[in-house]
Amino acid sequence: MIVVHHLENSRSQRIVWLLEELAVDYEIRTYPRDPKTQLAPAALKQVHPLGKSPVLTDDDHTVAESGAIIEYLIARHDGQWLVPPVGTPQWVRYLHWLHYAEGSAMPLLVMRLVMSRLGRKPVPMVLRPAGKMLEQGVRQQYLNPQLKTNLDYWESELGHHTWFAGEQFTAADIQMSFVLLACERGGELASRPNARRFLDQVRERPAYQRTVARIGEFAL
Repeated sequence: MIVVHHLENSRSQRIVWLLEELAVDYEIRTYPRDPKTQLAPAALKQVHPLGKSPVLTDDDHTVAESGAIIEYLIARHDGQWLVPPVGTPQWVRYLHWLHYAEGSAMPLLVMRLVMSRLGRKPVPMVLRPAGKMLEQGVRQQYLNPQLKTNLDYWESELGHHTWFAGEQFTAADIQMSFVLLACERGGELASRPNARRFLDQVRERPAYQRTVARIGEFAL
């Protein structure tokens, strides 16, 4: 039996969605975040040494990392309909977006989240003013320009294609969905109609709707 070890309100939502698209039986084990730090609980280290989510167990296999889990499930459960034909331009785009999500986009969002906490608890009160100044400097000089570059990139690409890899819905769209949801929650898609249209298409998919019914939609 496939088990998705799901940290509440996290990127593991994408794995549940993929399993719904594949119509595969699975179980969800939900782990609450630490109420003070918002980090994953120590119990996840019993599943994988890094203590991160998503993690998937499937009989004797334990698979971590979103991209690896996606590739594993597609290979094991007849998911090739979620991958463009090998060698086509769409396949090359698919590979790019499948790995871009975690390799380029998410580090910026994670860094922004970490920096936003420098001016508040649990940082000692005496250090918070300096932490806030550091956050503002990093945002202005690095994060905001980099995020704008990436947001403009998505908007442009989605202006040329219905989905990220082309006209076919693929697993790369599942991978990219979390990134756009996070930016939507931050109000950064207001002036980007193509990105908003992408999320509208995502929300129209029955498998996505079943996912939200089971575990909710990601929210900051």
